[in-house]
Amino acid sequence: LSASDQRVQSTEALVHHGEPIIDRKSTFQAHFAACLSHDDVRLFISVLNSNNKIARASHNIMAFRVITASGNVHSDCDDDGESGAGARLLHLLDILGVKNVCVVVSRWYGGVHLGPDRFRHINNAARQLLAQHGFSEQQMEAKKGGKKGK
Repeated sequence: LSASDQRVQSTEALVHHGEPIIDRKSTFQAHFAACLSHDDVRLFISVLNSNNKIARASHNIMAFRVITASGNVHSDCDDDGESGAGARLLHLLDILGVKNVCVVVSRWYGGVHLGPDRFRHINNAARQLLAQHGFSEQQMEAKKGGKKGK
C-alpha cells in the first residue's frame, strides 16, 4: 500500500458514526473524527466521500474547530445546500467547547419538507454522537461556570 492509502485506512478507523435519526422519511446521521489541521479535515471528508451511501446523501453538512499550537481557533462550516445548517452546527461546536474535531451530518431527504425541525435533527445527531465520545453537556456547563448569571 502507498503512504496515502495507509493514511486513508488509518483515518477510516478513527471515523465515528452515530445512530440515524429518522423523521418523515428523512434520515440524519452524524460522523466525526479528531482533526488537528485543515489537511486532516480534508482527509476526513475524503474518507467519508469514499463511502457511496454517505457520498450520495442529499446534504453533508460539515463544521470543524481546530486549535493551533499558538492557541488560535480555526473553524469553518459548509451547508452543502441545507441553508444555514453549517453555521448552526459550528455554533453547537462552539458552545460545547469542542476542540480539534470535524463533524459531518448527512441528510437523506425523504420527500417531505421538515421546516425548522431539520435543524433540530442535525444538531441532535451531532450532539448525541459527540456525547457518546466524551464531549458532554458537562463541558458546556463548565464553560458557563466561570460567567456570572443574572
